[in-house]
Amino acid sequence: MIVNPLVGKGLAAARAPKARVNVYEGSVRSSKTIGSLIEWIRFIRQGPDGNLLMTGRTQRTIINNLVLPMQEMLGTQRCKINYGLGTVDILGRTILLIGADNEAARTKIQGLTLAGAYVDEASTLPESYWNMLVSRLSVRGACLWATCNPEGPRHWFKLKWLDKAAYWITHDGSIRDRRGDLTLPEGDDKRPIDLHRVSFILDDNPNLDADYVASVKSMYTGLWYRRMILGEWALADGAVYDMFDPARHVVDELPEMRTIVALGVDHGIQNPTRGVLIGIGTDGCLYVVAEWNPPKCTDAERSQLLRAWLDQQGWPERIFVDPAAKGFRNQLRVDGFTSVFAANNRVVPGITLVSSLLDADRLKIHRSCTALIDEIPGYVWDTKKAEEKGEDAVIKLDDHSVDSLRYAIVTSQTLWRPYVSIPTPTVDPEEVAA
Repeated sequence: MIVNPLVGKGLAAARAPKARVNVYEGSVRSSKTIGSLIEWIRFIRQGPDGNLLMTGRTQRTIINNLVLPMQEMLGTQRCKINYGLGTVDILGRTILLIGADNEAARTKIQGLTLAGAYVDEASTLPESYWNMLVSRLSVRGACLWATCNPEGPRHWFKLKWLDKAAYWITHDGSIRDRRGDLTLPEGDDKRPIDLHRVSFILDDNPNLDADYVASVKSMYTGLWYRRMILGEWALADGAVYDMFDPARHVVDELPEMRTIVALGVDHGIQNPTRGVLIGIGTDGCLYVVAEWNPPKCTDAERSQLLRAWLDQQGWPERIFVDPAAKGFRNQLRVDGFTSVFAANNRVVPGITLVSSLLDADRLKIHRSCTALIDEIPGYVWDTKKAEEKGEDAVIKLDDHSVDSLRYAIVTSQTLWRPYVSIPTPTVDPEEVAA
């Protein structure tokens, strides 16, 4: 990997004083990860002796997002992944790799004594895990680096940590230095914490080609543009798919399909079961070609109904079922269905992907799919939860078809991306359950 010299805000961040906790947050593709990794490599070389840790949502995303880029920068001899051991050797130091995708993850680091840590996607980790991690930095001179994209303005990471930074390089490049207030008494509301924050926007990275910047900006719209391009901690409110317009997105005729790529199924017992079948058009768009609305019945009966429906509509390359519906997936396999998998259920990244496709007119819905068309306008953010808890969440009401759509599109993205003619944000790969 050729790493261009740091300039602009990236250079300012590198030259800035370091704290116990150092957070690079803001836009995608703004150089915050590369800049922070350079600082992390320097710390690995020069920091105190003791245990080092790299952490994120899963061990797989840590390797993909952090270790592989470091391997390109340093070479495989100086950055060696120890698959199966959960460690990586960097510059002669063995570093733990720990995934933290649920509240129980804090037990993985309980009792550790750390000299340093690097955190990927800090705002997506459980608060209890983050708090435990910071408390483990007990070696003299220990430091932590973290990166994240913005979420809601009431998110715990922003309110309890970022907003209390002692030193902040803001979005516009100005500096807010409150280090002098670190001497204020414990409990004083004006006392900051030993955290330095750097806020990035996309335009902070001058090494990007202008056409590439334009293409990245085209990936996002509305809420996602404010967060992922402007680096704002913006509130999710109103309609989730506010760009949806039946005049633009609902079609009476379908073009020729390259393939029927996926069926997404939201399984219900008390609630309805819904399925959405998507195909790749020869015009470079994704199409919802049909929807499956079976009556309430047993899983065995649903399986037979689905077979009959697919015999009529056309069989997809993959079937992605609600990850909670293990029983129905097993029933399908018993009945001879192949290529049945648990769907990727990362809700907010999935919504981002679907939003981008709708905004770019690369996702169309056949008019016969009335349940899906009726659900989309009423699919709204839970503003109360966002304001009270800082969490992005949707109101769980009449959402079975839109969930099916998200399952189908997100989990099949490696199959349709080569044929869709615009760049779209990638949902981090995750293990697909059997």
